[in-house]
Amino acid sequence: MIVLAPRAPLFALGLTIFVAIYILCSGLSFKKISHLSKERAEAENRQTGQLADSVSNILSVKSYGRESHERHRYANFNRASYNAGIAQMNATMKRDLAFNFVNIGIIAIIVVFMMAGVPVFGLSVATLILIVNYSMSIMGELWNINNIFKHVNRVFGDAYEMTKILDTKDAVVDIENAQPLKVKKGKIDFKNITFKHQDARESIFEDFSLSVKAGERIGLVGVSGSGKTTLTKLLLRFADVQDGEILIDGQNIHEVQQVSLREAIAYVPQETALFHRSIAENIAYSKPDASRDEIIRAAKLANADEFIRDLPDGYETLVGERGIKLSGGQRQRVAIARAILKDAPVLVLDEATSALDSESEALIQDALIRLMKGRTSIVVAHRLSTIASLDRIVVLENGKIIEQGTHHELLEKHGAYHKLWSRQSGAFLDGKD
Repeated sequence: MIVLAPRAPLFALGLTIFVAIYILCSGLSFKKISHLSKERAEAENRQTGQLADSVSNILSVKSYGRESHERHRYANFNRASYNAGIAQMNATMKRDLAFNFVNIGIIAIIVVFMMAGVPVFGLSVATLILIVNYSMSIMGELWNINNIFKHVNRVFGDAYEMTKILDTKDAVVDIENAQPLKVKKGKIDFKNITFKHQDARESIFEDFSLSVKAGERIGLVGVSGSGKTTLTKLLLRFADVQDGEILIDGQNIHEVQQVSLREAIAYVPQETALFHRSIAENIAYSKPDASRDEIIRAAKLANADEFIRDLPDGYETLVGERGIKLSGGQRQRVAIARAILKDAPVLVLDEATSALDSESEALIQDALIRLMKGRTSIVVAHRLSTIASLDRIVVLENGKIIEQGTHHELLEKHGAYHKLWSRQSGAFLDGKD
């Protein structure tokens, strides 16, 4: 009688080969499916962005009768998203099919050994049971690996856009051991600054210098693109100059904490965006611990109290996303009230009255003059009537100062300012910066 030698090592070798094939398939498919997952996530983001863009600009869509155009655009993005999802699903199904063939192969080996293990290979029953248990355990682990690869692919694809944002380095950062800004007088100096945007070919400012005395009120005027708004953003350090320095009371703003710099400046931008909160909360945003009396006083100085009290819930009225429930003039008056409440030593007004009608503008001028009294103030304006009473007017052109002086002094020069004044007096509508 011939006794066959145990063949358990052969089973282990076959199982190892199938496991190696399984892992190889996983590795080869991972990169491809990751790429397809990223493309699917990007397509879905574009689809969502298109929908949000259409909805947020619904007034323009309706007024131009472009509903069909927007539906067609959304359908294209939706189709691209669908195709990307199908491509990812097909790749995943092919990978799963390969994995299932491997599983079938392992099961086939188990069945063969179960049927022929004892009579053919001479395995003991105990060895056979051990082989089956180990094989089923390995199959379970391989299936878990498959699920892990599925989740990893999806997570990496969905998180791709967010990781790009998280990996983006801040362009403006505090230096190590930056100190808080201490403003006693509010003198501002732009010293030989050079600045251009990252992707721009030409500089907006080159070797530009401007000094603003403590408590001085200056106006910045000039045609669109002359650098007025950019200068205020450099002062707030929304961007850093490439050369030169900006000083407040002799302190280089590049060397101080950004938070302390902006706490010292009350800023009212061209486009006022409010939070979807109550009017009182929006006004008090510059001073969270302000009392209701302080909020109301600031609103009165900004000529906002009257329209606020006419609203259904008064100061507790929710203004909607970005203040959509208020008119442009009302939003700007709320923003001005916020700046008044902040009571900062430096004031920056970037077209703060651009959305006001003539009557409201006239009513708020006295409030702004009172607000600017004793404060270093920089006022960007296209409507020259709003800055005629300031201490000094600086005329910019292509990032350079071409004229400066009081309103009357500049009119007597019959230069660029006189030309701008004459155009506005003749009802010429200048563009925005």
